[in-house]
Amino acid sequence: MTFNPKRILLKKINIKLNIFSLILILIALLSVHSLISNSCDKSEDILINKIKYRLIVIILTSPDNMKNRDVIRKTWISEKNENIKHLFAIGTLDIQSEQIETLKSEQQKYNDLLLLPKLEDLYNTLTKKLMINLDSWDSKKTGKELYWGFFNGKAQVKRTGPWKEPDWNICDYYLPYALGGGYVLSYNLVKFIALNANLLRLFNAEDVSVGLWLAPIANVEKKHDVRFDTEYRSRGCSNQYIITHKQEPENMRKIHDFYMSTGTLCATEIKIRMSYQYNWTVPPSQCCNRQTGII
Repeated sequence: MTFNPKRILLKKINIKLNIFSLILILIALLSVHSLISNSCDKSEDILINKIKYRLIVIILTSPDNMKNRDVIRKTWISEKNENIKHLFAIGTLDIQSEQIETLKSEQQKYNDLLLLPKLEDLYNTLTKKLMINLDSWDSKKTGKELYWGFFNGKAQVKRTGPWKEPDWNICDYYLPYALGGGYVLSYNLVKFIALNANLLRLFNAEDVSVGLWLAPIANVEKKHDVRFDTEYRSRGCSNQYIITHKQEPENMRKIHDFYMSTGTLCATEIKIRMSYQYNWTVPPSQCCNRQTGII
């Protein structure tokens, strides 16, 4: 995934941030006052007190995926900004001692790992990983809460394969949700999830779960943004993208190098798949008709 934090920071949005992290998810939080990051050894727990961030990016990753983490550090999160904090969330339950030592070394060097010792790092624990990442956050009073990403309202429930949801019995489709390649939540939404964690149903797909949890919440702006290229495969390359998902490490380097030298993401803009504007005025099953002319 490639992500441009400046484009999010430059958005004039008066909201609180809230997070539940994703499948290579990024979750942003606004006006954050405190953040707890756990390392391998509890005696080395990192407590960041009274630090205000406009944007916190949490990237779900696996213990052995250091190559990808290094590429991300050298590309789309390489530019330091006092308003932005990034963390790599990793489940460390039952991993080998050699892996623990490697992670300790990585943490000492970069200080950007959020290690979850009670969570086994598997796909079907992504939702729980996101839940564990929630902690106590303070924010200023603002208007509507924000749930921002690329939404789908007519995704059929998966019954087979790695994304199957055998326990989903709510309806024939998933409730509208922002796709997990990257989305933004404001603070009070994160707080709601954190405070009600013991009461919420957990499904395999973390993005689907978030959509379900937030469905009944009042005063939430669900902002569908075609600049989030966050579907299961990329729609192509557009210089307007804020986030583009499913990028291999080498491609991330190429995109970053090109962006740094030219100020644009794409050497050539290309469309592989059509996009859509979400229609909130019709039933979810009619929400998302792909058409030409949309990035």
